[in-house]
Amino acid sequence: MKSPLGWAALTAFSLLFFAFIYAPLFVIIGYSFNSNPVNMMIWEEFTLDWYTGIFGLTERAMDANSRAAYIESTDQMLAALRNSLFVAVFTTTISTVMGTATAIALARYRFRARKLYDGFLLLPMMMPDIVLGIGLLIFFVTLGMQLSLMTIIIGHCTFLTSYVFIIVQARMAGLNPALEEASADLGASEWVTLRKVLLPQLAPGIMGGALLAFVISMDDLVITYFVSGTGDTTLPVFIFGMIRRGVKPEINAIATLLILASVAIAALGLWLRSRKTD
Repeated sequence: MKSPLGWAALTAFSLLFFAFIYAPLFVIIGYSFNSNPVNMMIWEEFTLDWYTGIFGLTERAMDANSRAAYIESTDQMLAALRNSLFVAVFTTTISTVMGTATAIALARYRFRARKLYDGFLLLPMMMPDIVLGIGLLIFFVTLGMQLSLMTIIIGHCTFLTSYVFIIVQARMAGLNPALEEASADLGASEWVTLRKVLLPQLAPGIMGGALLAFVISMDDLVITYFVSGTGDTTLPVFIFGMIRRGVKPEINAIATLLILASVAIAALGLWLRSRKTD
């Protein structure tokens, strides 16, 4: 029987925990609508100027030099956003294919060192980002590779493949192998069984893993900071550079948009992952 006092204590602890985790995010969202351009901690009035200003939709009173600097900063931000989207799309595609194929292979085939291989796939998820970033930087420099968007994609794939693998593997554990055996008994080849029986059942897990990989790739800072080259700045690295020069109101607006996009994509991925197979 549940104790009322214990249940109340657990509820209070849960509320405090979620408040500690999410309160800073709500503060950022709230101050992104503050019209005070000098001290964002002092509320003046509600405004959407920081959101429209990100894309150059708001005309502001400023001199020629300030306007030129503002336009240049906006162009750099949009270029960083394009780089982030480019990296995220390619990383998601590669990681999804590799993670799905690996999950299927480890679930349906038996070979030597299978457990060891499974453990190595989990290692990038447990390794600190700064250690992985430094290791990748040393690896690329040793090979003589020029740091670019390609090195960022490779760096992201090293750990995002593990995320996709975990999600698809969990989906594989809930499937009935008798369906694949029945397909083989009816004369279907392994390729036909994979395409028409296995992949449709894995589709929610694959989509969930792909969306999660996309969100993590878009938000990654530490590893990207080490393996990105000059002129290949992604949006998180660009925001980090802006913060080093001082927190501006536009940063709150950019952060809010990233939070909303991340939550929407992550929620869609979790929903797809939880769908039941018909």
